[in-house]
Amino acid sequence: MKSEITNNLEHVLIKCMTACETCATLCLQEDDVKKMVKCIMIDRDCADICLITAQFVARNSPHAKHVMKECIEICRLCEEECRKHDMDHCQKCADACRECADACQNWMQQK
Repeated sequence: MKSEITNNLEHVLIKCMTACETCATLCLQEDDVKKMVKCIMIDRDCADICLITAQFVARNSPHAKHVMKECIEICRLCEEECRKHDMDHCQKCADACRECADACQNWMQQK
């Protein structure tokens, strides 16, 4: 049976993945899309690493910690980039990325 911390982590990873996908999609609809390219690119990377990390955690992979280190790094970079933009979707994405990086860090400390 999975621990509460693992269940929470999986939820937070999927929440972050969704926030990043939403942010990238809405950034593509901004008037000055060229200004949003870096945000869109890191959103996509973050969404992908969160999904992969969730899969590794769900299957209790012995490699989950390796993937999680990258997830933390990319979530922190995504948060930093999204904070540069005033749009609500960017701020919500930044919040989700911070929550995800913190949850990953907490999970790793528990393991």
